[in-house]
Amino acid sequence: MKMTRRLLVFVTIFVSQASSANFTEEIVSAALARTKHQVQYDGSYRVLKYPGGDVPPHVGVCTDVVIRTYRALGVDLQVLVHEDMSKNFKSYPSKKIWGLKRPDKNIDHRRVPNLQAFFKRHGVVLEVSNNSSAYKAGDLVTWMLPGNLPHIGIVTSRKSVASGNPMIVHNIGAGPKLEDMLFEYKITGHYRYEPE
Repeated sequence: MKMTRRLLVFVTIFVSQASSANFTEEIVSAALARTKHQVQYDGSYRVLKYPGGDVPPHVGVCTDVVIRTYRALGVDLQVLVHEDMSKNFKSYPSKKIWGLKRPDKNIDHRRVPNLQAFFKRHGVVLEVSNNSSAYKAGDLVTWMLPGNLPHIGIVTSRKSVASGNPMIVHNIGAGPKLEDMLFEYKITGHYRYEPE
């Protein structure tokens, strides 16, 4: 009986690690694919269909890189964030930051502070470190840009030749790019989100 339990635990751990490795490869591949799209930086409010709503493919901001990357894997952050906010609105900063009294499925998932709250609630909060080796492929990192502008990007498995830092897929204004910018701004969050 003990041997069977040990075998079951080993198989469970092995399958979990294999699943995690597959997810990492898929999320990084989907993020890198975003860099092939021509996107004009535009965060204006738009009415979106629900579920599966998206702004036009030629526009977007940093959050849209994350949303579209996860959607390529069949994960709809619009729905997940909206459903969680509908049940747990006080756990999100929408009232404090934007003065909202209820969730808005058109914009909530496109705001970095809401994604941070969602990843804290449903993902893994990881250490914010000055050591680049702490940031693994598939991780999500948030920053505060000058002017108190929140930003988000996805860590890839590619390393910068110049610094050795992991390269980030993000959109800081010139469309989705792969860049060595991990330590360019103050890091405000570090997460891993692998949906069940």
